[in-house]
Amino acid sequence: MSDAIAKHIEVVAALIVQDGRLLVCQRHETSEFPLKWEFPGGKVEPSEEREDALTREIKEELAIEIHDPVKIFNHRHFYPEAFEVNIDFFRVTRFSGNVRNRVFQQICWVPVGELTKFDFLEGDLPLVAILAGPEGERLLS
Repeated sequence: MSDAIAKHIEVVAALIVQDGRLLVCQRHETSEFPLKWEFPGGKVEPSEEREDALTREIKEELAIEIHDPVKIFNHRHFYPEAFEVNIDFFRVTRFSGNVRNRVFQQICWVPVGELTKFDFLEGDLPLVAILAGPEGERLLS
């Protein structure tokens, strides 16, 4: 097994909820997995707490300060010939500041029922399926 395949990455992602919609972000055309959609967030640095990583990443990507994130889902996903990610997803219902796109191709607020219309990263798909189903509303409230 090569080092690339064995690489393990800890990731955090925010489900930012506002007026019954979720903020989704499209990866830049020059990034890894170009133009795929995802929930904002990123890698956890060594010795960094997950909530601290989430706060840092969201501030860097969207220029907002999140408050009281709540972990609602975890998923491990293996990207063949690349790496394995362990993703903690957090519900965020409160934030301060105005959302600004700092790093993505585009961002948009989407009704939960329309999430399946977007071409999400494979690691996000299990949660997207749950959110689109009967449990979705409960997870976000």
